[in-house]
Amino acid sequence: MELKLQEDLKHTDQLLQLTKDFSSRFLSAIDKLAADKKVQINSRVSIPGTGIGGAATLEAFRQQYGNSITAAAGPRYWGFVTGGVTPAALMGDWLASAMDLNSSDKSSAAYYVETETIALLKELFGLPEAFLGCFVSGATMSNFTGLATGRQWVGLQHGVDIAADGVAALPGLKVVSAVPHSSIGKAISMMGIGRNNLVRVPVLPGRESVDIAALKEYLEANKGTPIIYVANAGTVNTVDFDDIAALVQLKKEYGFWLHVDAAFGGFAACSDQWKHLLNGWEQADSITIDAHKWLNVPYDAAMIFCRHPELQSAVFQNAGAAYLGDPATQFNFINYIPENSRRQRALPAWFSLMAYGKEGYRWLVENNISLAKQLGSLLDTDPNFVVLSPVRLCVVCFTLEVAPEAAAEAVQEYLDALNDSGVVCMTATTYAGRPAIRAALVNWRTSGKDVLLAYDTMKVLAEKIVNKYAYA
Repeated sequence: MELKLQEDLKHTDQLLQLTKDFSSRFLSAIDKLAADKKVQINSRVSIPGTGIGGAATLEAFRQQYGNSITAAAGPRYWGFVTGGVTPAALMGDWLASAMDLNSSDKSSAAYYVETETIALLKELFGLPEAFLGCFVSGATMSNFTGLATGRQWVGLQHGVDIAADGVAALPGLKVVSAVPHSSIGKAISMMGIGRNNLVRVPVLPGRESVDIAALKEYLEANKGTPIIYVANAGTVNTVDFDDIAALVQLKKEYGFWLHVDAAFGGFAACSDQWKHLLNGWEQADSITIDAHKWLNVPYDAAMIFCRHPELQSAVFQNAGAAYLGDPATQFNFINYIPENSRRQRALPAWFSLMAYGKEGYRWLVENNISLAKQLGSLLDTDPNFVVLSPVRLCVVCFTLEVAPEAAAEAVQEYLDALNDSGVVCMTATTYAGRPAIRAALVNWRTSGKDVLLAYDTMKVLAEKIVNKYAYA
């Protein structure tokens, strides 16, 4: 009996063509697909005894899940902070899967692709050569890597090798930030520092940017306490930035590890108009930048940039694994990051960077910012909406003009109706204690037409909800 696997091997070209046709149909309809929908799939398949083959499996997928596919990579998916997939990035991703290269294997092009892609990204962001860059799975793992390396540095300042002796050897370690992303708490939980050792310092009035004077006061009062500071370079709600240059001056005075969470705000470096927001970040110890956000490559991909590779290696080296080489004499990315097994995440980024260059990414960033400001202006002139913060870059944070006691219920009902419409997808948040909604525009496909189409739906639904929950 011939196995289905052997049969599919003979027809690989036809299977790839079927896959390409399915993908092409999806992409050609992406503007018309729902940006979001409630999905409930009740059936449960069982694994076939002999298998059904690739072609039949594609058809089974279409029947089982086809009606549940949304345009999460489309122009009006404004939930979370999710980019799309540029055509060139898609090419690179398909090749990455077809070739199935191990990013850490120097016997193939994979290692050199990652090395070159990191160099391209440092050019794009204007980061010094002193930074070692590595690809990881996402901003959470990038933040984890930067903070774990910072933990090692802080330990050494106090005569402790945490990589060898564990975090218990340095009690009292604090991670300090003004408006930390949720991944920071997750990272320090995984690191053994503990969420309760995340210290939040005050922000400037009406901002999500750290109050430098308040931070200085905290540092002065806690001299001798081992500290990692996490700077924001683009908060999730309002894309606010800490004054990184001022933080660098404090770092010189008080000697803390400076980690910059620039998951998507780092792309401000692509624009002459906005790169001033990152002034000083080249003096940071470690930097997180996401790739499946504003770089518009497929999930999952991010980068960690760090100027202390020797500390990274102390934390993440694969000691005693002869088949992986000697980390002391043979450079390998896997000795500087958590993951050993890694797909070729760099290849989609290489394709997109080469295909569109600095000018392409400058346009992408500035176009999204312009469109976000357009949406903010529309909402600001509509009596049913309240824009809660100036639109600084690519996120619009707003709520409904309803009685405070009804705000939570009204906002949730509105968001449910908006996302159920399929026209646009946004996510809930809380800003300055108020239930709110955020729209994040980081997709290369998004246009002014999409903004107007989304707003037309938004205003109709808002009028109904605001009338229902009007002030008494």
